[in-house]
Order: sequence, then structure tokens, then C-alpha cells
Amino acid sequence: MRARVITFSNQKGGVGKTTTCINLAACVAKEGGKKVLVIDLDPQGNASSGLGFFDRKTPKSIYGLICGKLDARDVISDTCIENLKLIPSSIDLAGAELELAQVVIGREKVLSEKIEPLLNEFDFVMIDCPPSLGLLTVNALTASDSVIVPIQSEYYALEGLSQMMNTIRLVKKHLNDRLMVDGVVLTLYDGRAKLSGQVAEEIEKFFGDRMFETKIPRNVRLAEAPSYGKPIIIYDPACLGAKAYSALAQEYLDRLNG
Repeated sequence: MRARVITFSNQKGGVGKTTTCINLAACVAKEGGKKVLVIDLDPQGNASSGLGFFDRKTPKSIYGLICGKLDARDVISDTCIENLKLIPSSIDLAGAELELAQVVIGREKVLSEKIEPLLNEFDFVMIDCPPSLGLLTVNALTASDSVIVPIQSEYYALEGLSQMMNTIRLVKKHLNDRLMVDGVVLTLYDGRAKLSGQVAEEIEKFFGDRMFETKIPRNVRLAEAPSYGKPIIIYDPACLGAKAYSALAQEYLDRLNG
């Protein structure tokens, strides 16, 4: 069976994009029993460190794959969850957009071609993108079946969202006609705050049933976990953040199976 490739993207930073990518991946792998590969396509490398990979200078990285001569299987690392693998970021990835820009033909499809040999070995490939709509993000969207959009429940939540949705439409039209939006995840949610409820209503108007029912709360343990290199269901499986991501993983798998 061919893996479903999912991009986690929002050009706005600080919305819980990386947190959602690594924790949904961890829950789908550990609790859902699926084989999952996380690709850290963000030069900041937060998905890598959040899964326990702290070597920012490693040659065996996504940079070595898309801009070097390494094969896909050469750059896969283990994580603390048996079914969850990682292709880490590295410091060199910061220059990757400039290097890809020099490619005359097919520069938007480099990632897609490089990961193709892996797609029969996993159930899901989850790509964490940089908070921008540059060439790395376009490569991720071109390689993907779908997009999950994490949105913070704050006043400026919808700012820039129309631009991102337009990018998705353009990629679908010109580069990847199978691309679809799997759903929108509301993050950093405070159920006691009136504003959070208002933002949730606005997002639901915009996306309808593509908005996930599960909302990810503000949670101190969620914020702490990356510094220990562990997804939340390993770091503190009893906390509210872990329970929310477990529920989101189940909701997501149910959607796919439904």
C-alpha cells in the first residue's frame, strides 16, 4: 500500500504547526499502529529536535537528500517510537531554496522524486514545512496527497490564510491535481476565553466540515516536551495535550476510513 503524504503548513509562525505534525505522527504510529515517517523540511529543525534528533550538522538529512547525492533510505533516523521514523533537518537547509532555484526544470518536484522509493514502506509520510510559501513548501505540496492546516485561536488567525489557500489552489492546478485539504486544526485553544470561541466560529464558517472537532488546548506540558526530545504521548501521556492529540489522531484516522 502506498503512503499517504501529508503536509503541515501555515505561513504564519507560532501556530503549533510543528507541535501538531510530530504529535499527530507519534499518536498515529504508537496508538494507531501505523508506520509513519516525519520529514523535517523546516530549516529551524524543530520537528527533528522535538523527536530527539539534535545534530544540526548531520549530512544524513533532508538537505543531503534533496540537494546532495544521498538516497532516501540513507537519511532515515529512528525515534523513541518504533513505528515512527524521521528524516531530519540540518543547518544547511537554510540555503536549499537558493540551490533549488538554480534547477531549471522540475525544481518544484525534487522532493517528490526523492521520496518516491519510500512510499511503499510507510502508511503515512508527514512533512513539517517552514512558515513561508517558498520553494521548500511548494515542493512539499507537490509531493503531498493532502494538507493539514494548524490555526491558532487568536485574533489574527485568518490573516494570510487566503494567500495560503491560493497557493494550494495553484499547486493543485499546475503541479499536483490530487492535492486536497484534509482539515484545519485549532491550536492553543482556551475554552474559557470568549475570543477563542469567536475565532473557532469564524474558522468553521470558512472551512465548514473540514475543521476538526478536536481542539488542541494551551498546555504547559506540550510546551515542555520538545526540549526533552519527546512527543507528548511519551513525555506525559496523562496530560491534556496528550489526550487532545490522541483524540485528533483517532478523529483523523476515522475520517480517512469513513
